[in-house]
Amino acid sequence: MGYLTGFKVTLRQIFLPRVTSRYPDEKRRKPVRLHGRHVLNRYEDGMEKCIGCELCAGVCPARCIYVRGKDNPADDPVSPGERFGFVYEINYLRCIHCDLCVEACPTEAITESKLFEFSFTNRQDAIYTKNELVVDDDGKPRQLPWEDWKPGDDTDTSGWVRATGPAGAAAFEGRVLWSGELGYGVRAPEPPQAERDAADATGAYMVREVEAGDMPRQAGGHVPFEHADDSHEVEDNQADVNEAAAQGGTLH
Repeated sequence: MGYLTGFKVTLRQIFLPRVTSRYPDEKRRKPVRLHGRHVLNRYEDGMEKCIGCELCAGVCPARCIYVRGKDNPADDPVSPGERFGFVYEINYLRCIHCDLCVEACPTEAITESKLFEFSFTNRQDAIYTKNELVVDDDGKPRQLPWEDWKPGDDTDTSGWVRATGPAGAAAFEGRVLWSGELGYGVRAPEPPQAERDAADATGAYMVREVEAGDMPRQAGGHVPFEHADDSHEVEDNQADVNEAAAQGGTLH
């Protein structure tokens, strides 16, 4: 019977509830801040958000982005600006999904979806062109033959997450500070941090509109952002917080 000793763990686990999922038919919910395949967004009127400034290519540490801008045709402009992204390529054999391109984009043109399940049979397929990256007429990402899109992979993009708290200032939490997207409109902001922590603990990833009365007060008991007359008060409050942090103390 000695040879059966090695099967003790196996036999014991057979009668326990299974915790595995039937991948790929069943998939776990992806984290909100997951960085996946990029998309180039459009405004709600259908115009492209990319203005061909090449900031994404300049900030990319892997040098996987190639962009060339071109002047907008006067009779049929592609984007609202003077220029548009004439050439846009991303080499996914180099991309490390660091999200720096999303941070650098001044118009929120490039964001990352939740899609990470895609493979290539040749190197040329790994170089995504503008036609493959720009969303379609419904604002949805273009599904390529080697991509396994599932419902929800195109929602809650990293650009949406970034825009909820510019520079990490808590005063901007719950405020809409970004433009609408074709097919989605204006994405709702994240709820307050305490509510997100409670949702994470229960496994419910809820996103809702935050009412003005739910807005948190700034550190030090300063006036909340929605009651400020202008942005200077928020900047002054943030300066006080930074000064206190540098001195190793806190505001009261």
